[in-house]
Amino acid sequence: MRNFIWSFSLFICLISASFSQTKSIEKGSYLSTNRGQKIKLNLLENNKYEFILYSGDYNIKGDSLLFAQNKSVEEGFDLAFVKDKKAKKIKIKFIDSSFYPFYIGTQKGNEAVQYQKLSDIKTQIDPEWREADLTFDIDKSDFLYLVLEGYETETKLCKYALPKDVAEVTIKYNSDLSGDLKISGFLDRKTNGLRISDKGGKNPLTFVNEKEQKLDSEVKVTALESQNIANWTYPGKEALVDEGFGVEAVPSDSIAGINENEYESPKFDFKLKIENNLMDAIAATKNAKTKFLVVYSNDKNSFVKADFDQFVKEREAEVSANMYDAYNAQFDVFNYYLASTDDKNWLKKNKLLNNPAVIILNGDGAVLTSSKTTLEDEKVEFNFYNGFPKKLEKANALYTFNKVIRNKKATDADLVSAFNQVSILKDYEAGSETIDEIASTGFKLSKFTFNKKEVLQIWKKLIETHQKDTKPNMLLVEAILQEIKNQGFYKLFFNEDRMFNSTDFLAIDYLIKHYDAIEATKGLEGTGYSRPVNVSLTDEISTALQTNGYGLGDESSEKANKNQIIKTYKKLITSGKGSFFCYKSYFAILEEEPAYTKEFGGFFKEYLSLEKGNPFERLDGLYQTFNTSDEYSFDGWNSLKEYYSELCNSAAWKVVSKPENIDFVKTAIDWSEYSLIITKNNPYYLDTLAQLYYKDGQKEKGIETQEKALQYSATVQDEETVNEMKTVLEKMQNGTY
Repeated sequence: MRNFIWSFSLFICLISASFSQTKSIEKGSYLSTNRGQKIKLNLLENNKYEFILYSGDYNIKGDSLLFAQNKSVEEGFDLAFVKDKKAKKIKIKFIDSSFYPFYIGTQKGNEAVQYQKLSDIKTQIDPEWREADLTFDIDKSDFLYLVLEGYETETKLCKYALPKDVAEVTIKYNSDLSGDLKISGFLDRKTNGLRISDKGGKNPLTFVNEKEQKLDSEVKVTALESQNIANWTYPGKEALVDEGFGVEAVPSDSIAGINENEYESPKFDFKLKIENNLMDAIAATKNAKTKFLVVYSNDKNSFVKADFDQFVKEREAEVSANMYDAYNAQFDVFNYYLASTDDKNWLKKNKLLNNPAVIILNGDGAVLTSSKTTLEDEKVEFNFYNGFPKKLEKANALYTFNKVIRNKKATDADLVSAFNQVSILKDYEAGSETIDEIASTGFKLSKFTFNKKEVLQIWKKLIETHQKDTKPNMLLVEAILQEIKNQGFYKLFFNEDRMFNSTDFLAIDYLIKHYDAIEATKGLEGTGYSRPVNVSLTDEISTALQTNGYGLGDESSEKANKNQIIKTYKKLITSGKGSFFCYKSYFAILEEEPAYTKEFGGFFKEYLSLEKGNPFERLDGLYQTFNTSDEYSFDGWNSLKEYYSELCNSAAWKVVSKPENIDFVKTAIDWSEYSLIITKNNPYYLDTLAQLYYKDGQKEKGIETQEKALQYSATVQDEETVNEMKTVLEKMQNGTY
């Protein structure tokens, strides 16, 4: 419960804003009794008020004045009964049921109590939780149990006897008044009462003008039993808070015979290997590939070795806790080394003469950053979860990239690795932070700027060189995929979106050429490739093509870009790597192109033709293959069905509406008939099919189908479209179509 003084004073501060400025609220005395305690609110002249909360006895002892508060009702449940001998069920009306974890139980004689959670009942009756109160029926029972489950406090349970002839039970819960007065009020125009509650509307106090106050005629119901219970439960009950939350389940047979209180969670005992010299420390870090080396120098501190050893122990304990029960490399980010007198020349050469100094190196021994502080000052930075390791990862990738492209003797492998490192920094939003930002209290990361033209030229040469590869370079594959999805080096360096250029299309050709070999690496470890295994290479390429370049260039460049995208789709499909998603993306960009009808014909024959089997079974099989969480997927089975029926109708309509497609009439009839198998009696689809029949020389069939289209045209909202359907039918009937 919140402190009463705070709640009450805050209420007093706001009550005038809630009531005094509302012209429709009259001055006078108002009483609230709906919480089981009389509270008086006096609205006086000159915008003054009196709020009378407590009443009771007082005693004078010497100079002391002692007050004794009289609370008319303790915190708990209020029940009221309505009786009717003819009632076959008992109607329960629970006032303000939504604010606490309530349970209701029923018991017949000495049988077991049957409990239900009130929120479960409410979800069934009022799934959108529109009403504050809850009304439902229960079977006739002898006893009623009401429970307010506690999490940090004991659970309150009350048992009531139900009269044999009870027909209705109204239940209210009165919480401790001193703890729940919050801040706001309003006039309920239906009842002409003032309602005061917290911001969430909980525990409302209702004040009625004292002149209109009616005598309370309700008979109060007293509980047979009232208990406060720690760890209350019943068979089948779900825990209010899962005791196993955040902890892996331990098989029961693994703890057989172990005292529950003696069992401890498994723990991995992680140990750091501290090398004896700097050269070995750098070599160990290089071999680890994903680690950084922290060098600590402080020769002015005579206890530096003891401080360093203590720091290492603390790090080992923290990493052990993170790893839980087995080694996990993602938490093993840093190696540590204490500089000695033998390292003075190295420190001097690198201009690291501060005392103390914390220096961070990459696996090649290059200094990424340093701080003029102690290890103790910076220890929070070496926690895996604080983000500093990720910033170092980014800084190292940028440092390495800058070093490689500046080195005229850099090998092809060096370049591929450098582009890969910067392209797979997926945890960073490009442009979300400056590269030279302060990483902590002492560390500062270096700033790198790159020449756009130079970087793109190096990337182009790299892609061109690898066109002769007989097997895919997986580091290059990963860099290509990130780049064509606009999540690679270009976005990171320059924070820009751009249309594909010739290098991008050449890079996609590389993926298509090595398609099978790339797909074969899915799920294999040690490939250096982290593409999600649930997404096909075709779909990744299709997504990239579909989302590339819209609105990023002038009309002529966008047209050229579109033509190249279409050619790339055709390469993908011709190679036999087309998929439903690939075709979906392809048709979206091909919409107004002359080749659309021919391309759709190939797709329909391959995937949708009735010769391939039951259309519903094929679509259902297709739906099962989709990742429903993907943003380009379908919103349920009906969405998929509607998409393909509409797709077939649209393709068929292109044959109806464009004379140059007249040679496709017979195949378009198949498409149109398919759309009506999937979506029966659609007037638009019937109109398309009717005109195709007529164009094919099946005039009577065309007229019958057009009449059917008009028969179902009530669903057509556009009157002009209906009139066009009627005109088409008239022309068919008089031979002028």
